[in-house]
Amino acid sequence: MVYRDDYFIRHSISVSAVIVRAWITHKYSGGDWNVKWEENLLHAVAKNYTLLQTIPPFERPFKDHQVCLEWNMGYIWNLQANRIPQCALENDVVALLGFPYASSGENTGIVKKFPRFQNRELEATRRQRMDYPVFTVSLWLYLLHYCKANLCGILYFVDSNEMYGTPSVFLTEEGYLHIQMHLVKGEDLAVKTKFIVPLKEWFRLDISFNGGQIVVTTSIGQDLKSYHNQTISFREDFHYNDTAGYFIIGGSRYVAGIEGFFGPLKYYRLRSLHPAQIFNPLLEKQLAEQIKLYYERCAEVQEIVSVYASAALRGGERQEACHLHNSYLDLQRKYGRPLMCRAFPWEKELKDKHPSLFQALLEMDLLTVPRNQNESVLEIGGKIFEKAVKRLSSVDGLHQISSVVPFLMDSSCCGYHKASYYLAVFYETGLNVPRDQLQGMLYSLVGGQGSERLSSMNLGYKHYQGIDNYPLDWELSYAYYSNIATKTPLDQHTLQGDQAYVETIRLKDDEILKVQTKEDGDVFMWLKHEATRGNAAAQQRLAQMLFWGQQGVAKNPEAAIEWYAKGALETEDPALIYDYAIVLFKGQGVKKNRRLALELMKKAASKGLHQAVNGLGWYYHKFKKNYAKAAKYWLKAEEMGNPDASYNLGVLHLDGIFPGVPGRNQTLAGEYFHKAAQGGHMEGTLWCSLYYITGNLETFPRDPEKAVVWAKHVAEKNGYLGHVIRKGLNAYLEGSWHEALLYYVLAAETGIEVSQTNLAHICEERPDLARRYLGVNCVWRYYNFSVFQIDAPSFAYLKMGDLYYYGHQNQSQDLELSVQMYAQAALDGDSQGFFNLALLIEEGTIIPHHILDFLEIDSTLHSNNISILQELYERCWSHSNEESFSPCSLAWLYLHLRLLWGAVLHSALIYFLGTFLLSILIAWTVQYFQSVSASDPPPRPSWASPDTATSTASPAVTPAADASDQDQPTVTNNLEPRG
Repeated sequence: MVYRDDYFIRHSISVSAVIVRAWITHKYSGGDWNVKWEENLLHAVAKNYTLLQTIPPFERPFKDHQVCLEWNMGYIWNLQANRIPQCALENDVVALLGFPYASSGENTGIVKKFPRFQNRELEATRRQRMDYPVFTVSLWLYLLHYCKANLCGILYFVDSNEMYGTPSVFLTEEGYLHIQMHLVKGEDLAVKTKFIVPLKEWFRLDISFNGGQIVVTTSIGQDLKSYHNQTISFREDFHYNDTAGYFIIGGSRYVAGIEGFFGPLKYYRLRSLHPAQIFNPLLEKQLAEQIKLYYERCAEVQEIVSVYASAALRGGERQEACHLHNSYLDLQRKYGRPLMCRAFPWEKELKDKHPSLFQALLEMDLLTVPRNQNESVLEIGGKIFEKAVKRLSSVDGLHQISSVVPFLMDSSCCGYHKASYYLAVFYETGLNVPRDQLQGMLYSLVGGQGSERLSSMNLGYKHYQGIDNYPLDWELSYAYYSNIATKTPLDQHTLQGDQAYVETIRLKDDEILKVQTKEDGDVFMWLKHEATRGNAAAQQRLAQMLFWGQQGVAKNPEAAIEWYAKGALETEDPALIYDYAIVLFKGQGVKKNRRLALELMKKAASKGLHQAVNGLGWYYHKFKKNYAKAAKYWLKAEEMGNPDASYNLGVLHLDGIFPGVPGRNQTLAGEYFHKAAQGGHMEGTLWCSLYYITGNLETFPRDPEKAVVWAKHVAEKNGYLGHVIRKGLNAYLEGSWHEALLYYVLAAETGIEVSQTNLAHICEERPDLARRYLGVNCVWRYYNFSVFQIDAPSFAYLKMGDLYYYGHQNQSQDLELSVQMYAQAALDGDSQGFFNLALLIEEGTIIPHHILDFLEIDSTLHSNNISILQELYERCWSHSNEESFSPCSLAWLYLHLRLLWGAVLHSALIYFLGTFLLSILIAWTVQYFQSVSASDPPPRPSWASPDTATSTASPAVTPAADASDQDQPTVTNNLEPRG
């Protein structure tokens, strides 16, 4: 407290105030050294105190310890001696939401959780205010409708006991705000505002709590013009602990959310602020303005369509009265243009403003307009969409996009949000329209608000990856994905709608493409032939194809049930018997027959089919309410490995009705759900994702990313997505490139990996089509998207490695990323990945140590490139699928031959032999020339032949020329290569 920190005084006491107290007590008045000073102070005869001035830690003097440190210790201490310790910057403001959230009015929303403060003072303040809450909530809203139920969720707290806490803000069906608090004494208290909130107008809602006083303010527009203000006071004490649970924005399994859009949401955890003190501007102003303009335009469109529908009803009656009934007129009504006069009360200006809408209405058959006024707008929007899609499915469909866009806009305004998703994809990818990210976001949000499945998946995927200018936000991504994941099991049990089974079919796989068929295809006809002959396997496969719409066959539940019945009654196959029993239990496409279904279920169970054992448990649970017997069968099926049984046991524990176990046991239920999820059970996966996003169970620590992955996995099995993928595949098989590209773009933008790689493959096959119609780099974009997916295929990593290695269009070469892609492919067991890494090393590229660690190659054992090459080629060979010589094996052999040759050339024996042979050659040459010289004749006289004299001894010939003449024949005649 006196000296500054040094090497010996490591933690000097930091104080803010020092008080010195002095007092005098009488010897006989109770002064005692054995009691606390506070008690002696009470009996003091005289007392006084003084406040000492404290010195901050870094202004205190150093103490002279009379000790010399070693130079190295002193140097190390001086490096940190003058550092001023600081707490991490932390305040009480939390931005719960920054980007608009499209709330569809269903039971899904954004889950947020507050941690404890790291700052001790802030955390102490938070704890002190648990019974006197002081905080402020500020959020932007755009409401389309008031609540259809009693209450709709806006922002509310759910505690660890799954009960509403403080604060909980809801919207009523009349448009009032319902604000609920949890009291210290354990009860709940709620109040309703005296004012209603505006519709179809951006407004900011500010709610400040200061003990028992609540101030509610709504402000409209960018200038925050005051709309309503109300102060509410209470005498009760509120209980407030914002870390003992989680917040929900929108809907949940407890209450539906609002219908509209959430804007920025800020939460001041420890302050009660006046609206003027709150800084919470409307972010994404352009997008917010586009949302407002969209609904203003759509109000006009819906009014026009409503008037049109009314006129159609009246006109249909007049047409019935004015025309005689004959065959010609019936055909004319069915196939010809409508004959009804149009006398609609619209001005020319309005017609010029919506030309596509009036064109579509005039071309529409008025006799098919629905008689229910409330459904007419949506139905007409659907008809406009069907006409637009028919044009897009033509041979040059992509060329028609720009002319179809206005019709899709009108269809979207009518509430048919498949059109909204088409528009979102067109604008986000620039599919034959100018690329416009703002319009793409608008229509994606509009589709998500309308609960369009593909739009919600698109939003979930973009926020999951943080791409295309969507912020990375896993909680927001979960809100969208969980909405579709919840609907997926229900959609699968519904036999209606444009659905197909989601199959992983890759366009690179020729074997899988060969078995795709249709009702008149060879594969289907062969299966039908075998099924007719009584082949149980063919009957089951045929029934599955027809029931789910698999392998290119159109969905036909009625025909599927006939094959289920035929197989169950004519064969002893337990799977067919079980499938038909389920159909009879549920009455799917056939009249319910519980008695026959139970007999068939018992028969299949007696044959050891675990699905049938689970089915018996389901029967006793659903129809007999015999939970003991149900649990008995489910435990047996669970031991046999049935994931449905694991899920059902979890439900018993969750509901607190497991025989012999009192009360609810969420922990045990979570364990069963997790086991079911690992077996592929959809509902079990959904429960696990919910536990991961809330973090309310100790066995499921909060992990928003994992929650998104699990919800995404279920959502991507949705049948409506499968229908789009199937249409793209059928178009590809038929050679309809425009239609194939269209549907694969629609599927790929939802974030499903198989469609992304298939789309990239199409763009590689038809680069001319991609360059002409797509405003994005198709190959790069979708291969790049695919490698960030869970369980991405190895060929996608290889393709991205090649693109990084060679560079692609506007992308420059990046060897580091190329190495990472090849390494990931190698880790997935692809021999090509090892081979490409080895080639990079051959070219002189250095593989970083973290990549070697990633591949589990010990850099201490493989310290040089040759050793790493050997390891890579050996792994490449071991992972190769080819039985004969593969490139990996040949590369491995070539490497070892090079090493052997290098070893031979550098060995001491070779040097000795070479020297010995060279010595022998030199000695032999010398001896040869000596013998030749000894046998030569004496020189001739000077009168010898002039040619001979000139060539042998003429002094006029220079040595250089002579050498050239001697060397020339040697060079030209030596045609053999030198070793």
